[in-house]
Amino acid sequence: MTRPVPQRVERLLRELAPQALGVLVRRHGQFTACEDAVQEALLAAAKQWPTDGVPENPRGWLITVATRRLIDEIRSEQSRRTREDATVELAERYEPPADEPRGTAHDDTLTLLFLCCHPVLTPASQIALTLRAVAGLSTAEIANAFLVPEATMAQRISRSKQTISAHGAHFAPPPQTEMQERMRAVRHVLYLAFNEGYTATAGDELQRIDLAEEAIRLTRTLNRLRPADGESTGLLALMLLTHARSAARVDAHGAIVPLADQDRSLWNARAISEGRSLIEQALANTGVGPYQLQAAIAAVHCEAASADQTDWRQILALHTLLHRISPNPMISLSRAIAVAMVHGPQAGLTQLSLISQDPRLAEHYRLHAVRAHMLELAGEDASAAAAYRAAARLTTSLPERRYLQARASALQHATGAPADPAR
Repeated sequence: MTRPVPQRVERLLRELAPQALGVLVRRHGQFTACEDAVQEALLAAAKQWPTDGVPENPRGWLITVATRRLIDEIRSEQSRRTREDATVELAERYEPPADEPRGTAHDDTLTLLFLCCHPVLTPASQIALTLRAVAGLSTAEIANAFLVPEATMAQRISRSKQTISAHGAHFAPPPQTEMQERMRAVRHVLYLAFNEGYTATAGDELQRIDLAEEAIRLTRTLNRLRPADGESTGLLALMLLTHARSAARVDAHGAIVPLADQDRSLWNARAISEGRSLIEQALANTGVGPYQLQAAIAAVHCEAASADQTDWRQILALHTLLHRISPNPMISLSRAIAVAMVHGPQAGLTQLSLISQDPRLAEHYRLHAVRAHMLELAGEDASAAAAYRAAARLTTSLPERRYLQARASALQHATGAPADPAR
């Protein structure tokens, strides 16, 4: 029977994997071969370290073992014989940092993030490659997170590597002229990965806690490597403040508990405190950006001892500023909710009538769910039930579908309306 890997060893391996991969890719190229070598080194570490103990320099250990595996692989492939001498010589001249004090080693994680978020890749491919190469998730884990067959995800990741190679991308930080845009891509990929973990787009679980926590870990790394980047700090704050509510979002049966009804004693006070500190620091020291504003909104929610004490006027002001600097349909939808909470449901419904003209939202379940909530607040129960049912038909998340159907049934029962034949 395979012995389980202790959590402390598993966390260390996740932290060191992108650093080891970064060193090998930087020195030898051959992204796929280097990743395979690092994966073999990680497997060896997972078997040896729990029994033999973690080596004094675990990063150097991984790099040494991975380099040896890479050399063995090169030597074993006859088709690469013409490249063997140069690559092996380069690898053997490299002295692993066995005596390098921990914490002072060059960290290639950011460069690896830049490579995985190369603009020639689609956002979906960027996320998959980042989770595979930087977060250390297996192909099966990533496939499970996005509810696709493992073979499909393997092909997506393989094509991503081939695309990067075909484009001639090098393992190096992007030119300074591209840095701002590439940082924006890295933040966006981490944001999307977190969102998928926080609220899975499909499946029978509302949350993928492991995926959300990996996104937080990578964003923490990004913030450590680029501490002066206010938006990276804001993104980390946003994730912490949002993820702090995870334990209260579902009940014992896995059913959704809306924000207004959550037991706030279950919220993670430590994560909230850290998130608030980070956003205060970012807003005080850098220009205001979209992630910082979203974090500030999350902080206002977290500061309220109860739903009734939420400062919706402040939230509306922040949403208005966010909409001004970063307009998009989802931000408009969130602002409409704040309008309804400050000026009443009819004002919110007026905003929704304008937003619904955007074709990107017309068939999105959230538009119908928000309209249903506002109609319910306005006392229009029959119309609210119909909107809840429309939202339920459009969502691919089973917990959200069950919640929306339950709301529709409760309102239908209250009004005495006949059952919906489309359900």
